[in-house]
Amino acid sequence: MHSEFDFHYAIENTKVLHEPDRRIDTFGSTQFEFHLVSELMDAANVTRIRFGSIQAEKPLIMKPEGMEDWSFDGFGEEGAAFGEWMKDHFKSMAILRYGFNFKRGEVTEELVHEPLEAVCDRLKEDMRVSGNPMRAIIQGVDDTWEISLLRFTFEMIARSHNINIFDFKRRGLLG
Repeated sequence: MHSEFDFHYAIENTKVLHEPDRRIDTFGSTQFEFHLVSELMDAANVTRIRFGSIQAEKPLIMKPEGMEDWSFDGFGEEGAAFGEWMKDHFKSMAILRYGFNFKRGEVTEELVHEPLEAVCDRLKEDMRVSGNPMRAIIQGVDDTWEISLLRFTFEMIARSHNINIFDFKRRGLLG
Protein backbone atom coordinates (compact mmCIF):
# COMPACT_ATOMS: atom_id res chain seq x y z
CA MET A 1 0.00 0.00 0.00
CA HIS A 2 1.28 3.46 -0.83
CA SER A 3 1.65 6.28 1.67
CA GLU A 4 0.45 9.86 1.52
CA PHE A 5 4.03 10.76 0.53
CA ASP A 6 3.70 8.44 -2.50
CA PHE A 7 0.47 10.22 -3.48
CA HIS A 8 2.13 13.63 -3.22
CA TYR A 9 5.21 12.44 -5.10
CA ALA A 10 3.10 11.04 -7.94
CA ILE A 11 0.95 14.18 -8.10
CA GLU A 12 3.95 16.51 -8.13
CA ASN A 13 5.85 14.47 -10.72
CA THR A 14 3.04 13.95 -13.21
CA LYS A 15 3.00 16.13 -16.30
CA VAL A 16 0.34 16.24 -18.98
CA LEU A 17 2.44 16.60 -22.12
CA HIS A 18 -0.58 16.78 -24.41
CA GLU A 19 -4.14 17.21 -23.21
CA PRO A 20 -7.22 16.31 -25.22
CA ASP A 21 -8.71 19.07 -27.35
CA ARG A 22 -12.16 18.30 -25.93
CA ARG A 23 -13.43 18.57 -22.38
CA ILE A 24 -15.86 16.45 -20.40
CA ASP A 25 -19.23 16.69 -22.12
CA THR A 26 -21.94 18.29 -19.99
CA PHE A 27 -24.84 16.14 -21.18
CA GLY A 28 -23.20 12.88 -22.24
CA SER A 29 -20.40 10.50 -21.41
CA THR A 30 -16.85 11.16 -22.58
CA GLN A 31 -14.05 8.72 -23.26
CA PHE A 32 -10.41 9.80 -23.31
CA GLU A 33 -7.52 7.75 -24.64
CA PHE A 34 -4.17 8.01 -22.94
CA HIS A 35 -0.53 7.17 -23.34
CA LEU A 36 1.07 7.19 -19.91
CA VAL A 37 4.86 7.24 -20.13
CA SER A 38 7.12 6.44 -17.18
CA GLU A 39 10.76 5.72 -16.54
CA LEU A 40 11.64 2.40 -14.96
CA MET A 41 13.32 3.01 -11.62
CA ASP A 42 15.67 0.02 -11.85
CA ALA A 43 16.88 0.25 -15.47
CA ALA A 44 18.65 2.98 -17.42
CA ASN A 45 17.07 4.22 -20.64
CA VAL A 46 14.04 1.94 -20.39
CA THR A 47 10.64 3.56 -20.67
CA ARG A 48 7.22 2.01 -20.11
CA ILE A 49 4.32 3.19 -22.26
CA ARG A 50 0.82 2.32 -21.07
CA PHE A 51 -2.07 2.69 -23.53
CA GLY A 52 -5.68 2.75 -22.51
CA SER A 53 -8.86 4.73 -22.07
CA ILE A 54 -10.78 6.28 -19.22
CA GLN A 55 -14.47 7.06 -19.27
CA ALA A 56 -16.33 9.90 -17.60
CA GLU A 57 -20.09 9.84 -17.29
CA LYS A 58 -21.98 13.11 -17.70
CA PRO A 59 -21.63 15.48 -14.73
CA LEU A 60 -24.54 15.57 -12.29
CA ILE A 61 -25.63 18.38 -10.00
CA MET A 62 -25.14 17.26 -6.42
CA LYS A 63 -24.26 18.18 -2.87
CA PRO A 64 -20.69 17.61 -1.58
CA GLU A 65 -21.69 14.64 0.59
CA GLY A 66 -22.38 12.66 -2.61
CA MET A 67 -18.65 12.08 -2.95
CA GLU A 68 -19.09 9.07 -0.66
CA ASP A 69 -20.66 7.19 -3.61
CA TRP A 70 -17.59 7.40 -5.85
CA SER A 71 -16.18 4.09 -6.95
CA PHE A 72 -12.85 3.39 -8.63
CA ASP A 73 -13.65 0.36 -10.80
CA GLY A 74 -10.62 -1.40 -12.27
CA PHE A 75 -7.93 0.68 -10.59
CA GLY A 76 -6.61 -1.73 -7.97
CA GLU A 77 -5.47 -0.99 -4.43
CA GLU A 78 -3.44 2.14 -5.24
CA GLY A 79 -6.27 3.78 -7.17
CA ALA A 80 -8.82 2.91 -4.50
CA ALA A 81 -6.53 4.23 -1.75
CA PHE A 82 -5.98 7.45 -3.67
CA GLY A 83 -9.76 7.78 -4.10
CA GLU A 84 -10.26 7.47 -0.36
CA TRP A 85 -7.56 10.08 0.18
CA MET A 86 -9.35 12.42 -2.28
CA LYS A 87 -12.65 11.91 -0.44
CA ASP A 88 -11.01 12.91 2.84
CA HIS A 89 -9.17 15.96 1.46
CA PHE A 90 -11.67 17.44 -0.99
CA LYS A 91 -15.04 17.24 0.72
CA SER A 92 -16.06 20.67 -0.60
CA MET A 93 -15.13 19.81 -4.18
CA ALA A 94 -18.06 21.51 -5.89
CA ILE A 95 -21.57 21.57 -7.13
CA LEU A 96 -21.12 18.99 -9.90
CA ARG A 97 -20.41 15.31 -9.64
CA TYR A 98 -18.32 14.15 -12.51
CA GLY A 99 -19.89 10.77 -12.99
CA PHE A 100 -16.61 9.05 -13.07
CA ASN A 101 -16.89 5.69 -11.61
CA PHE A 102 -13.32 6.21 -12.74
CA LYS A 103 -13.74 3.29 -15.06
CA ARG A 104 -10.51 2.47 -16.71
CA GLY A 105 -10.61 0.34 -19.81
CA GLU A 106 -8.12 -2.35 -20.75
CA VAL A 107 -4.58 -1.08 -20.38
CA THR A 108 -1.74 -2.48 -22.44
CA GLU A 109 1.88 -1.67 -21.94
CA GLU A 110 5.11 -1.77 -23.85
CA LEU A 111 8.72 -1.46 -22.71
CA VAL A 112 10.89 0.66 -24.99
CA HIS A 113 14.68 0.73 -24.71
CA GLU A 114 14.95 4.47 -25.23
CA PRO A 115 15.31 7.44 -22.88
CA LEU A 116 12.06 8.90 -21.53
CA GLU A 117 12.52 12.23 -23.32
CA ALA A 118 12.97 10.56 -26.73
CA VAL A 119 9.84 8.45 -26.23
CA CYS A 120 7.83 11.51 -25.15
CA ASP A 121 9.01 13.47 -28.20
CA ARG A 122 8.04 10.59 -30.52
CA LEU A 123 4.59 10.27 -28.94
CA LYS A 124 3.98 14.04 -29.24
CA GLU A 125 4.98 13.92 -32.91
CA ASP A 126 2.67 10.92 -33.49
CA MET A 127 -0.09 12.93 -31.79
CA ARG A 128 0.45 15.89 -34.12
CA VAL A 129 0.18 13.57 -37.14
CA SER A 130 -2.88 11.61 -35.95
CA GLY A 131 -4.74 14.61 -34.51
CA ASN A 132 -6.92 12.49 -32.21
CA PRO A 133 -8.85 15.12 -30.19
CA MET A 134 -9.53 12.71 -27.30
CA ARG A 135 -5.96 11.53 -26.63
CA ALA A 136 -3.73 12.59 -23.77
CA ILE A 137 -0.01 12.02 -23.31
CA ILE A 138 0.93 11.86 -19.65
CA GLN A 139 4.38 11.54 -18.09
CA GLY A 140 4.01 9.83 -14.74
CA VAL A 141 5.63 7.80 -12.00
CA ASP A 142 5.98 4.11 -12.85
CA ASP A 143 5.08 2.41 -9.57
CA THR A 144 2.18 4.80 -8.86
CA TRP A 145 1.06 5.24 -12.46
CA GLU A 146 -2.63 4.95 -11.57
CA ILE A 147 -2.29 8.02 -9.34
CA SER A 148 -0.71 9.84 -12.29
CA LEU A 149 -3.70 8.82 -14.40
CA LEU A 150 -6.15 9.97 -11.74
CA ARG A 151 -4.32 13.32 -11.50
CA PHE A 152 -4.94 13.77 -15.23
CA THR A 153 -8.61 12.90 -14.64
CA PHE A 154 -8.96 15.52 -11.90
CA GLU A 155 -7.26 18.09 -14.15
CA MET A 156 -9.85 17.34 -16.85
CA ILE A 157 -12.58 17.95 -14.26
CA ALA A 158 -11.01 21.30 -13.35
CA ARG A 159 -10.72 22.32 -17.01
CA SER A 160 -14.29 21.23 -17.78
CA HIS A 161 -15.99 22.60 -14.68
CA ASN A 162 -16.67 26.20 -15.85
CA ILE A 163 -17.92 25.01 -19.25
CA ASN A 164 -20.25 22.49 -17.59
CA ILE A 165 -21.56 25.10 -15.10
CA PHE A 166 -22.23 27.47 -18.02
CA ASP A 167 -24.11 24.73 -19.91
CA PHE A 168 -26.24 23.88 -16.85
CA LYS A 169 -27.04 27.57 -16.25
CA ARG A 170 -27.90 28.10 -19.90
CA ARG A 171 -30.44 25.29 -19.67
CA GLY A 172 -31.85 26.69 -16.42
CA LEU A 173 -30.65 23.78 -14.30
CA LEU A 174 -28.50 25.95 -12.01
CA GLY A 175 -29.30 29.40 -10.63
